[in-house]
Amino acid sequence: MVDSQYYLPNEIGVAALDCTEAFRLLSPQEKMYSHYLSRAAWYGGLAVLLQTSPESADIFVLLQRIFRKQTPAQLEQVATATGLSSEEYQAFVVYAAGLYANMGNYKSFGDTKFIPNLPKDKLKALVRASQAFQEQPTEMEALWDSCSCLLFSLEDRQKQLGLGDKGVTTYFSSNCSLEDAELAQKFLDSKKLSAYNTRLFKRDDGGKACFEVRLASAVQKDCAVEGECESCCGSFNFEEKEFTVKRGDYAPLMEKVSYYLQKAQAYAANENQRKMLEEYSRSFTFGSIDAHKEGSRYWIKDKGPIVESYIGFIESYRDPFGSRGEFEGFIAVVNKAMSERFAKLVSSAEVLLPELPWPREFEKDTFLKPDFTSLDVLTFAGSGIPAGINIPNYDDIRQSEGFKNVSLGNVLSVAYATQKDKLTFLEEEDKDLFIKWKGPSFEVQVGLHELLGHGSGKLFVQDDEGKFNFDQSKVTNPETGEPVSSWYRGSETWDSKFSTIASSYEECRAECVGLYLCLNKQALSIFGHEGQDAEDVVYVNWLSMVRAGLLGLEFYTPENKSWRQAHMQARFVILRVLLEAGEGLVGLEEVTGQDGKPDARITLDRSKIHTVGKNAIHRFLCKLQVLKATADVEGGRALYDGYSTVGDSGAHNFLRLRETVLLRKEARKMFVQANTRISGDSVELVDYEGSAAGLIRSFTERFQDDAEQLEADLLTLCKRDAPCWC
Repeated sequence: MVDSQYYLPNEIGVAALDCTEAFRLLSPQEKMYSHYLSRAAWYGGLAVLLQTSPESADIFVLLQRIFRKQTPAQLEQVATATGLSSEEYQAFVVYAAGLYANMGNYKSFGDTKFIPNLPKDKLKALVRASQAFQEQPTEMEALWDSCSCLLFSLEDRQKQLGLGDKGVTTYFSSNCSLEDAELAQKFLDSKKLSAYNTRLFKRDDGGKACFEVRLASAVQKDCAVEGECESCCGSFNFEEKEFTVKRGDYAPLMEKVSYYLQKAQAYAANENQRKMLEEYSRSFTFGSIDAHKEGSRYWIKDKGPIVESYIGFIESYRDPFGSRGEFEGFIAVVNKAMSERFAKLVSSAEVLLPELPWPREFEKDTFLKPDFTSLDVLTFAGSGIPAGINIPNYDDIRQSEGFKNVSLGNVLSVAYATQKDKLTFLEEEDKDLFIKWKGPSFEVQVGLHELLGHGSGKLFVQDDEGKFNFDQSKVTNPETGEPVSSWYRGSETWDSKFSTIASSYEECRAECVGLYLCLNKQALSIFGHEGQDAEDVVYVNWLSMVRAGLLGLEFYTPENKSWRQAHMQARFVILRVLLEAGEGLVGLEEVTGQDGKPDARITLDRSKIHTVGKNAIHRFLCKLQVLKATADVEGGRALYDGYSTVGDSGAHNFLRLRETVLLRKEARKMFVQANTRISGDSVELVDYEGSAAGLIRSFTERFQDDAEQLEADLLTLCKRDAPCWC
């Protein structure tokens, strides 16, 4: 019997992301622009297969070949004839949908492996009986052999993503250690190269360790080529080790991305969009993060577009070291009514920011008013779809030039819809209120988290010329009363300094800002909440956070004492802080459920949120910001790792509670996205039903034009790197 956390349940929720009305309202030019950007995003998103696990791309190709020849409904007849029960066939369809939705065989939220919930011999029989196998038996047999073992394997190291013996990663060859990752970061810093679009491969050359830093690019030559002044490639000696910087990672995919971005340029609405796409295209062609930064600068300047997008190697959550970006691309249409509320929030930011608990010197010199829009997602390619985003992630641009916030409206509306009977760990009397206000309160939290959480706080920096961005003689550390004695130097960034904890720590800081500022009446009124309704929104937002902290235990691995999901670790840390505040603010007790099995109850005293709760978050949030601003890695790690500890001693046995959480967990929903296709002079939107079968169909039809070549390219890329994972 396989542990249920390693497969997707047959009844998993699948929802269609509705973008029909938003797309209908676009002009023909905007539809063309959206179409070509979507093509770029979808092709680039396939790189995630190669960034996730050694077997993901092979499994993807196996599924594509099966379902291109037979729809899930047609294949079901074959499955029945082959001896699969309807539950077993549904388990296979759910697995396939899960692989597409996560762009690999590890959950994008939690980083645990999932395998098909049916016997291996039955799946093998189904593959062999499929039309794809009948037509190409040799190729399909080879494909099955290449991935079937890892497809089902649940050896300890393969259960989750991680570095070395902690898990699986394809950002590093399997012989790389944390020390190698740290050395490579120092090397990249010395060359002023970003890690975002790189992977690291280590080989032994006669007893000497040699490292290859591989950049994602369409160009495979390492010398300068037409269109660039110089190449950053070459071989270098660094701390008695040899480093080679090469290009060409994911080359055929990056070529497609660049091609479609160039096609989209013809339909750009303005010069900023055109130059943005030009720079992005250069970035993916040559492997240049500098070009991507330049594109991001034009993107920030492109205020209030009807069609919003971003594309590249963006979030570093899944790199075990925390500095390499996973590919993602989104294209979305602005929801004007909701965006007006966010615009009001931006206008109020300068009033709300001084409310935050750190001294003025620890805030950015000027608040660079960003775009903040509510969007309906047309395309989101990558491993998962968030509810809100604050980008770009480049510290130097965010600190001095600005950023943008987006809230993904059609994701929010379906992702967080909850049924009462599935609401775990709450008192009965809280459930109706929770269901009523969960959506509106989360909207408030996302808005504050993205804009004033990620958008706030200064980093103290001394640049390469020795110039400081703060007055050393005057600025004191409010935690110690002493002058500030540490800061970022030269090309050091938040990610490169705080590495493995950076993502989760920053999510925690932003979540705390949301909790703290949602207590502000002005902030609530911007979202249309006044009086008792406003108080209910605050209560449900805080209750939701402490419940999420308990649910977060699902994403902790006791065997290696590691967290697998940045946001859920952050929420657990907040739960610990609020429990520590005492005075009956938060209650957490182990109980026996109506089914006789272990259960738990979370309570929150709403009369103490504005006093005990606010004071606790005030103190903790100030510490988080001061340690971040001053680049105090040692202090930051001690604080954050302390609250992240999951033990079985003290007032709460969190290891036992984790078992209860796993017993009662609900799988995250999967999303089905539409496709666009050109028909004559216009662009059509092709919708699919919100089911596992609909999700599969959307993917088989997504790459129809060049399916065979694309699949051959993926298999070649997979095979090339196979020796690196042994």
